[in-house]
Amino acid sequence: MTSDTNEKINAQVIAVFPDKVKIVVEDLEHFKVAEESLKVGSYLKIADNENAVLIAVIENFQISVGEGVQNYIIEAFPLGVLRNGKFERGGDSLAIPPKEVVPATIEDIKKIYEDTVNPVESFTFSHLASNKEVAVPINGNKFFNKHIAIVGSTGSGKSHTLAKIIQKATSEKHEDFHLNNSHVIVFDIHSEYKTAFPNANYIDISNLILPYWMLNSEELEEFFLDTEANDHNQRNIFKESIIFDRKQKFTGDEDDKQKIHLDSPILFDINEVLNFSKFKNTEQIDTGEVYASGDKKGQPKLNQGSLYGKLTNFINRLENKINDKRLDFFLGEKSKNITFEETLQNLLGFTPKKESNITIIDLSGVPFEVLSITVSLISRLIFEYGYIYKKLRCIENPEEKINNDAPILLVYEEAHKYVPNSDLSKYRSSKLSIERIAKEGRKYGVTLLLASQRPSEISETIFAQCNNFIAMRLTNPVDQAYVRKLLPDSLGSLIDKMTSFKQGEALLVGESIILPSIVQIEPCSIAPSSNDIPYWELWKNKWKDIDISKIKTEWHK
Repeated sequence: MTSDTNEKINAQVIAVFPDKVKIVVEDLEHFKVAEESLKVGSYLKIADNENAVLIAVIENFQISVGEGVQNYIIEAFPLGVLRNGKFERGGDSLAIPPKEVVPATIEDIKKIYEDTVNPVESFTFSHLASNKEVAVPINGNKFFNKHIAIVGSTGSGKSHTLAKIIQKATSEKHEDFHLNNSHVIVFDIHSEYKTAFPNANYIDISNLILPYWMLNSEELEEFFLDTEANDHNQRNIFKESIIFDRKQKFTGDEDDKQKIHLDSPILFDINEVLNFSKFKNTEQIDTGEVYASGDKKGQPKLNQGSLYGKLTNFINRLENKINDKRLDFFLGEKSKNITFEETLQNLLGFTPKKESNITIIDLSGVPFEVLSITVSLISRLIFEYGYIYKKLRCIENPEEKINNDAPILLVYEEAHKYVPNSDLSKYRSSKLSIERIAKEGRKYGVTLLLASQRPSEISETIFAQCNNFIAMRLTNPVDQAYVRKLLPDSLGSLIDKMTSFKQGEALLVGESIILPSIVQIEPCSIAPSSNDIPYWELWKNKWKDIDISKIKTEWHK
């Protein structure tokens, strides 16, 4: 700014509030930086008499007309104070009255962002929505070692944002090597991310193997029992038969054998559980007496067992699950033969000669009724892996400061589908598993990234644990109110802008960034396949014949 320009500018602060600064400007045409006109989202510098500069973002313009004079009223939201070259969040420490108001230059804004993040820790995937020349770096450590939430309505760019973050994270390297040490597991509910990550460890219903015998007691009961029916008979027989079969198959020490319980991750055969239940359902007990006469003369007298005929519903339910081909990934022969080690290797991307930074678990083919259990088991295994890994590292070196030197990010796409804000029993296991990670996972090198178009439907316990938020366009008032409740009060009306964000725009806020910023997410190197179907274009094409018989064949597999 030249002195001539400064003379033309007559801008002064007329009111200061905790979350708002009002400024009157006589000539808006000259109140700009070079040829760049100011607009909503532009930044201002407001200096006081104590060598402090308030950085504020313009929220709106108003025109005040009186006695032939037209003034412009600018309302700006204070972001923080630049004092002695250091930026501090909050704007309530500015001395009154402020003495100068000028537009912030690009260099000013760049300096705020660049000077607040150590280059070694810097992670960038966006730029300011108001100026694409200003990259917005965040602290990568504070971003990934805390839980993250990405929220946005359909079409807001949520999937692209998620893909961009993972692509950038898995490609950054200190040296020249094939794979970096990032480990990301994506729960892909709509089969969107295979295209974005062609080199990922891709798991779908065709190659997913999850041993049912690794389920814990809660998951076993939710999967196999009618938990809504408070049937103690089926629960007791189920528990008894599992423990008995585990002990039969156990080949270790006798003392260890006696310690086996329902939560022990040891193989048992579900068919043996079925056979035992059938036996108990038809059991007849010899009384020790015989019939003295009649057609049964000489035959032993039998009494019905205590559970005779009482397990029929349970047996039918069990048989239906065992015979359901859709559940082969859980109950098939492969699930009985896969080892504990192989299961973890597959999930973590450590399969020999096929190592990968990213594991995509495509859940689109998993029957909805077992979706929660599937997510629960995988999540719990990863958490317990982190816990045991930390324990071993601390045993080897009691002075170890890093709990997990290969930390894991679990990405839950459309998280409201399996951790809803609901008390229904069918979601109990997945909620318990993921809530545990949300509360304790960071201590063991396991963090969460939740992505959802309906944040109000996510378990509040889980969502409230997130420290970094990427809030994209939200149109549902309930979701807006929910996100507003969880975000800091100091954001003021920045939250209100979520309704008008363009595709790819977002409010970025949290411990990883120096100040809340409205950003534009950079394009993906390869986009996920989440584009909307072009109905109108397709409908205008020639009629397409569809082979229904092929669909039937695949359906009945």
